[in-house]
Amino acid sequence: MQLNQLKPIHKRKKRRRVGRGDTYAGLGRKGQTTRAGRKMKPAIREFVKRYPKLRGYRFKSRKAPVEIINLRILEKKFKEGETVSPFSLLEKGLIAKFKGKIPQVKILGRGELNKKLHFKDCILSKSVQQKVKKVVSDEKAASLSVTGASSKRKKKAVKPRSGTKKKPAGRKAPKKKASKRNKAAK
Repeated sequence: MQLNQLKPIHKRKKRRRVGRGDTYAGLGRKGQTTRAGRKMKPAIREFVKRYPKLRGYRFKSRKAPVEIINLRILEKKFKEGETVSPFSLLEKGLIAKFKGKIPQVKILGRGELNKKLHFKDCILSKSVQQKVKKVVSDEKAASLSVTGASSKRKKKAVKPRSGTKKKPAGRKAPKKKASKRNKAAK
């Protein structure tokens, strides 16, 4: 076999003829887009990838939600004289843990209460407090039954930092020095 006897198996792909006619010759405008081998990504794509995909992703509440339970459920599940607390509610399966912690519990007054129950570390609505006082005739027992967290949270007093110094009451702020322009104007 001689070199002049060799023939290609596949047909040769015709090259696109560029550079006839218009100023830009079918290559678009000047710059990177007209050059061969250019690899430009759409500019907006990079910004879209950076944005978080969920609406309001940063501002999720870190506080555990307050679990709400009505009196009619407590009437069914608890016996006379038992203590109603977040821990006892968790044991009976009436509430679930939130991120591994026992949540706060608020008890609302839907339903009737005919048993003497002791409430501990629960927030009670006004109607529940009235219903508990009706069931418990003694004032001492009523005060014992409504112990724990109150419905209104108290704000903690802010203590000053140990490193900060208080300014004396009679001391005034130092005057600002006049600039060169102001001196020249006078």
